Amino acid sequence: MKRNLAYSLLVMLISVASCSFTNKSFETDDKDKLLLDLITYVLEKGHYEPKNIDDDFSVSVFEDFIDVLDPTKRYFLEEDVKEFEQYKFQLDDQIKSTDISFFNLVYDRLVQRMDEAKVLYKEVLEKPFDYNKKESINIDYEKMSFAASRKELKERWRQQLKYATLGTYDSKMKGVERGDALDGKDGSEKSKPMTPKEAEKSARVSTQKTLDEFFDFVNDLERKDWFVQYINTIVDEFDPHTYYFAPDEKDKFDTSMSGKFEGIGARLQKKPEGAKIVDIISGGPVWRDARLEVGDQILKVGQEGEEAINIVGMRLDDAIKLIKGPKGTIVELTVRKIDGSLDTVELTRDVVELEESFAKSANIIKSDEKFGIIDLPKFYVDFDDYTERNAATDVAKEVERLKEEGAEGLIIDLRDNGGGSLKTVVEMAGLFIKDGPIVQVRSSGKGKDVYDDKDERIQWDGPLVILVNELSASASEILAAAMQDYKRAIVIGSKQTFGKGTVQNVIPLDNIVRSNEHGDLGAIKLTTQKFYRINGGSTQLEGVKSDVVVPDKYSYIDLGERDQANPLKWDKISPADYKPWDGYIDYEQTIANSTKRMAGNSQIKLIEENAKWLKAESDQMEISLNYDAYRADEKEHKKKMDYFKAIGEYDSKLSFESLKYEEQLFTKDSVLREKRDRWHKTLAKDVYVEEAVNVLEDLKNNKIAHSKLAAVKG
Repeated sequence: MKRNLAYSLLVMLISVASCSFTNKSFETDDKDKLLLDLITYVLEKGHYEPKNIDDDFSVSVFEDFIDVLDPTKRYFLEEDVKEFEQYKFQLDDQIKSTDISFFNLVYDRLVQRMDEAKVLYKEVLEKPFDYNKKESINIDYEKMSFAASRKELKERWRQQLKYATLGTYDSKMKGVERGDALDGKDGSEKSKPMTPKEAEKSARVSTQKTLDEFFDFVNDLERKDWFVQYINTIVDEFDPHTYYFAPDEKDKFDTSMSGKFEGIGARLQKKPEGAKIVDIISGGPVWRDARLEVGDQILKVGQEGEEAINIVGMRLDDAIKLIKGPKGTIVELTVRKIDGSLDTVELTRDVVELEESFAKSANIIKSDEKFGIIDLPKFYVDFDDYTERNAATDVAKEVERLKEEGAEGLIIDLRDNGGGSLKTVVEMAGLFIKDGPIVQVRSSGKGKDVYDDKDERIQWDGPLVILVNELSASASEILAAAMQDYKRAIVIGSKQTFGKGTVQNVIPLDNIVRSNEHGDLGAIKLTTQKFYRINGGSTQLEGVKSDVVVPDKYSYIDLGERDQANPLKWDKISPADYKPWDGYIDYEQTIANSTKRMAGNSQIKLIEENAKWLKAESDQMEISLNYDAYRADEKEHKKKMDYFKAIGEYDSKLSFESLKYEEQLFTKDSVLREKRDRWHKTLAKDVYVEEAVNVLEDLKNNKIAHSKLAAVKG
């Protein structure tokens, strides 16, 4: 494999930028201007397909930024947008000259309009809604114009808030599984149905509470947070996967890719009284300590030997910074328990692994046959240390364990897997073939590089099926495409996968600026390459077309790269030198058998019917605000939901078991046992897994027949 591209690109950028960005100064020492200058420089020099920053680019940035800030058109007025339009064709020049006057104008106006909205929504919610009135709301906001006056804007808020309260009003009328908002309770017992007057008032109270919490969150946002939105609007014009990470966001990205972080192992939600624990991560310090529970609220955070800091009213991100810390250090938490009592808990921070991010496997039992399934949520890796836990080594371990337990066929489940590390997918593909190319990669203006599996060992030479859907993207598509091109596996799933055929590298901006007095500048995830199948075709836009196409709930909904803004185009290059799998697969007959089974499967027909209904529901833009009409629609909706409930009640008659090593872990980890039991129950209702097992049986029979034929010839 070629030397790491991110490193090469970084060296190139630094060498070229050493003059431009050494002691770079502006009339005002403005970090925003430096950031804008850096970002546009990196985009122009490093992006796979850089765009001309011209008037057309300016118009796109202008329209997209306004849409990002006010997608439902309930803040800005028509007069505001007209004032902003003086910059519509000037943003390209502003970007080149690091002029941020457009952003400053829009940001200041947004703050003003949001302050006005805080007054406006309270005015609207002071008055009762008339649910008997025959009126409707159009929620096709893209086609809607901005309000011409404050009066028109208030009417827009009235309609939107009435729409927001309608479902709550209905729940209050029928009695709901939560406390009565009028009396301030927040319980879980079913309340008594209310009168229309009580329900109407309670619904408005609930809606105001939700809006109060939303604007409380907005108040926590600083100017720099909004400027990041502006930067990313510019960045997004290049392609949908190039993205600027503010410093904190870069840390979150690294955590998502590695599946681990250092801290206490709890997910938090901001509340007026502090930070509420909403989830406890299995195996982390909070889970091991067992004194804290979901619902407890953290009020103060103290470091070892230091006075505790009150976090009530603090931004959640800032509170989390205080709570997280290096492995082995101690944090002291002052907590209000669910029962109202106060407690102080000392915890030793540790490395916390997000178990749900990692590969997991199970045995599938069908009569006297045993197969294996490996679920892979993403192609994870620790960017700082590849020898740490990563997707390729984990899958290799699971394959070996399944072999030891007698699996006769293997399913790799890549559904909803958005991708990840290119290196891990190349290594993973090598587990299933002797050697040869896995993927081709091309950088802008350069020839192609072929990424090969050079290890002649085949860890799994048995029957193989890969499950995909419309959300299988990037590295998932590389693996599925390679196995398809080698005719090594049967791909079952959606008509096509997501269609992301580009490679990104993360470039820390601090490494480009030699003398930086502005602190951490964050990083940019930059599209630097496109990858191609070994047959020469790109997966960009077109994705991987399944061998056996089966509908799912996403089938008729706009998803995928082709539905993103500014995607790169599809193309193809020359194929790599490879030979298809010379094993036992009767490829065409196996696909034909599966396709025939799926065509006559009643569960699949029901899933497709549900997908068409979901599409029709999502296309409905005119919504009645009349309660009788709402009830009639809800009645019809419930009838349909009850009809489609059979999808979740399907029984494949397959049994699923954890592997022996996990069974041993269950004695100490009841949470893990519960998660695996829940997963197994879901798999037992999965018609796609059932068909994957049927295909494995066909492939198994092919292998037996192939072996007998080889023996006769021998």
